[in-house]
Amino acid sequence: MSQWKQIQQLEFKYLEQVDYLYDDNFPMGIRQVLSDWIESQDWDMAANHESMATVLLSNLLSQLDRQCSQEQNFLQRHNLKNINKQLQIKYKAYPLLMAAVISTSLREERHIIATASIQDQGPLEKCLQNSVAFERQKNMDNRVAVIRSNVQLLDQAVKCLEDMQDDFDFRFKTIQSRDPADRNTELMKPEVTRLQEILNNLDFKRKENLSKMSDVIKEIDDLIASQLNPELMEWKRRQQINCIGGPLLTGLDQLQNWFTLTAQCLFQMKRQLDKLGELILKVTYASDPISLQRPQLEEQVKYLIGHLIKSSFVVEKQPLMPTHPQKPLIIKTGVQFTTKVRLLVKLPEVDYQLKVKTIFDKDLPPGRVHRQFFILTSTTKVMDVEESSNGCLSVEFRHLLKEKKYVNGTKVNEGPLSVTEELHSLSFEAQFNIQGINIDLETCSFPLVVISNVSQLPGGWASIMWYNMLTDEPRNLDFFASPLRASWGQLSEVLSWQFSTFTGRGLNREQLCMLGEKLMGQQASHNECQVSWSTFCKENIPGKPFSFWTWLDFILELIKKHLLPIWNDNCIMGFVSKETERACLKDKEPGTFLLRFSESHLGGITFTWVKQSDSGEAKLVSVEPYTKSRLSALPFANIIRDYKVVADGEVPENPLKFLYPDIPKDQSFRRHYNSQQSKVFPYISSTWIPISTLQ
Repeated sequence: MSQWKQIQQLEFKYLEQVDYLYDDNFPMGIRQVLSDWIESQDWDMAANHESMATVLLSNLLSQLDRQCSQEQNFLQRHNLKNINKQLQIKYKAYPLLMAAVISTSLREERHIIATASIQDQGPLEKCLQNSVAFERQKNMDNRVAVIRSNVQLLDQAVKCLEDMQDDFDFRFKTIQSRDPADRNTELMKPEVTRLQEILNNLDFKRKENLSKMSDVIKEIDDLIASQLNPELMEWKRRQQINCIGGPLLTGLDQLQNWFTLTAQCLFQMKRQLDKLGELILKVTYASDPISLQRPQLEEQVKYLIGHLIKSSFVVEKQPLMPTHPQKPLIIKTGVQFTTKVRLLVKLPEVDYQLKVKTIFDKDLPPGRVHRQFFILTSTTKVMDVEESSNGCLSVEFRHLLKEKKYVNGTKVNEGPLSVTEELHSLSFEAQFNIQGINIDLETCSFPLVVISNVSQLPGGWASIMWYNMLTDEPRNLDFFASPLRASWGQLSEVLSWQFSTFTGRGLNREQLCMLGEKLMGQQASHNECQVSWSTFCKENIPGKPFSFWTWLDFILELIKKHLLPIWNDNCIMGFVSKETERACLKDKEPGTFLLRFSESHLGGITFTWVKQSDSGEAKLVSVEPYTKSRLSALPFANIIRDYKVVADGEVPENPLKFLYPDIPKDQSFRRHYNSQQSKVFPYISSTWIPISTLQ
C-alpha cells in the first residue's frame, strides 16, 4: 500500500497533523495527484545533490503539465496551473530547497504513520498529550471571547459617557451665555439643579467606567500570566521535542490567534483611554476620577501591550542545514543554514519597517573559554507579512558561519569541552515604536552545536538529543559542564523516535529492551534506571572499541542507505542478543533464519539460520556481517535470494528457507529483489553470487 493511501486511512487526529505539513511551499494538491510518482523518487538524495534536485524539479513540473492536460474538472485544472506557476517562481533558483521540503514532508508522513501504529507512549510524549489539553484550549477560547465582549461593551460605555458629557457641556455653556444678573433668579434654579444632577451622574459614570476598565485590565493580565504564557512555554517545549524526532509540532496558529485577539483588546482599551483623555480637556472638575486614575490604567495597558508583543516574538523554525533537515540545531562552518522568526501578534497597519538583527553567541557565560564564530552573510533583514500565517510578520534568514582562528592577532583557544559538547546560541533582536510605546524584541534559538567536519555530526546530534530531552531551559550553554542523567524511559522513547524519523518505523518493546540491556545490563528492565551522558556516547561498550551511540548511529545510517525497504516491511528483527537469537531459533525447522544487527561490527547486519547437524541436532550458523562497503555493491535482498554455502565439496545451496518465525523467504523478500541486469553489448550479463564456505 502506498504511503499516501496509508495516510488517508488514519484517524482524524493524525490527519490534522498531516494537514499541518502542507502549505504554499508544498501544496497538498500536488501530493494528491502525483502521490505515486512523488513516492518513487529519492528526495533525500536530491536534497544533497543540486543536479539531481534540478532534474526532479523539471520532472515534477512536467508531471504537473501532463496532469493538467488530462484533468477534466475546470477548477482543478485551474488550481494545478497556478500551483505550477508558484513552484517555478519559488524553486527555479533553489531546487535543493524544493527537494528538502518534499523530503521533510514525506519523512514526517512516515513518522505520523509510525506514531499511529504504536499504541504505547513514552513519558515525553505523554506529557505533551495531556488529556485535559482540549478542555484547557476550550477554556482559553471562552475566556478570550468574554474579554472581547467586555471590551466592546466598554466602547459603548465610553460613547454614552461622551454623549452625557456633550449634554452637560451644552447646558453649562447655555447658562454661562446668559446675563450674569439672570443666573441667580428663581427661574434659573431648576436649570442649575438639573445641571448639578447631570454632573453628579457624569461623575458616577466616569468612576463606573474606570472601575470596569480596571477589572478588564486585571482579567487580561491574569489571562496572559496564567494561561497565555504557559501555553507559549508548552509550545516551545513541544518544539524542543519535535526537534529531536518527537510528535509533529502544531498549535502555533492557535497561539497566534489568542495573542492577536488579546493584543487587539489592549489596543482597543488604549484608544478608549485616549478618548477619556480628550473628554477631560472639555470637562473636568475637582477630584475628577479620569484625571486621578487614567494615567495608572494607561501605564498598565502600555506595559501589557509591550509584554505581549515581546512574548510573541518566537523562533518558528529552529536553525538547520538544508543538507541535514532531520538534524536541526547543528551548524557546520561554511555550510548554509536557515532559520525563521515570527511575531504572533498581528499589528495594526503601520508604515514602518521592522528590522530584525541576528547575533551569534550573545551573552555567553562569563569566563567561558570557547571557539568564536561570525556570520558571513548580512545579519539584518526586514520582517514581511506572510500570507500563510494569516498576515503576521515573519522573516527567514539564510546564513553562513565561519570560525575566528585569531582575535587581535592571538590564536583562539579551544575550551575544556569537546567540539560537540560546546553549546552556542543565535539571538534575534528588533526595536520599534507603536502608538507611542517603545518595544525591544529579543528571542533566541535553542542551543546549537557548531561542527567543522561532517564526522562530528553523530556526536553533535547526541548532544542535541540529550539537551532537549532533559531540559526546557532556553539558553543553558554550560549544560555539558555537568550534564544531567536520563531515565531509560526517556532515552528509549527518544531512540525510537530516531528510527521513526530516519527510517519510518520506530522500535518495539523487545528491540528497546535489548538496547537497554546492551547499554546498562539486566537492570534496564526498569524505565526509571538512570543513564549517564558518558555511558551513552563517550565511554566504549565493554570489550568494544566504540561507544553505544556510535554503534547505534552506524546502524541508523545502514538502514537509511541500504536496508530501508526491508526494514519498513518488518523483515529485520534487528536488535537481538545472541541469547535471544538462540531461544528464537533452537526449535525451528532447518533453514529458518532471522536478520539482526551485528554487536561487534559498526554498521553491520548478519543473518543466522538453523542447520541440522549429522547427529540431528539443531545448530545455529551466522554469516560474517555485511557492512555498507559490501551492500553498496549488492542489495541485501539479492544477497538473501542468491546466498550459497559450500560445504565439504557438496553442491552449493541456499540455506535460507523461512524468515523467522515461519514465512517462506520469497514471500517476504520477492518485491525487494533487484532483477535488473546490466547490458554491455556484445557481452552476456553476469551476476554476483555471495558464497560462504562452511567447514
